[in-house]
Amino acid sequence: MIQEHLLYLFGAEKLFYPKGEQIFNEEQQAISYYQIAKGEVKMNNFNDDGKEFIQGIFLKGQSFGEPPLFAEVKYPANAEALTDCEILRLNKDRFLELLKEHPEEHLKITAALAKRLYYKAIMASELSSQEPEHRILRILDYLKDHVHNLKEPFSFELDLTRQQIADLTGLRVETVIRATKSLEKKGELKIKSRKLFR
Repeated sequence: MIQEHLLYLFGAEKLFYPKGEQIFNEEQQAISYYQIAKGEVKMNNFNDDGKEFIQGIFLKGQSFGEPPLFAEVKYPANAEALTDCEILRLNKDRFLELLKEHPEEHLKITAALAKRLYYKAIMASELSSQEPEHRILRILDYLKDHVHNLKEPFSFELDLTRQQIADLTGLRVETVIRATKSLEKKGELKIKSRKLFR
């Protein structure tokens, strides 16, 4: 995303979060820009029954939590370290200065946000109407094509648990297990050592 040297130039600090630690919480006011230098982050919510819904998973080089920063609202979800993480954090005012002085970086942020909006729009319709196998393939294809930029068949190894797939798709774990086995039989996926390949 934004070049790291520019973030440091404008005063970013590098923070370390162990796996499972909260980076920010739902309903907290957005006051900083966050970019992953190392590790993976998930944004999530919990319903009244305590069931987790994963809003998104972000990898090294990606930023997260920007829409509330621009909109001057509170975060609609939590951000949690999915692995041990190194995160670059930049104060909002300095972040906006960086974007004004480096419009090419502003365009990168805009493009990333547009892709996320596109994904959210597609997933909203998928989750409301499509069959479990279809939902799972849409998530996998989004991650393969738009996050990891892989094209070859079965080149993408999914580094998520069945529970995390369920939390991303709004399905039950048992449904995910049955659907992935069915997709393997149909030749849509390969399963090796309990890992999914698309």
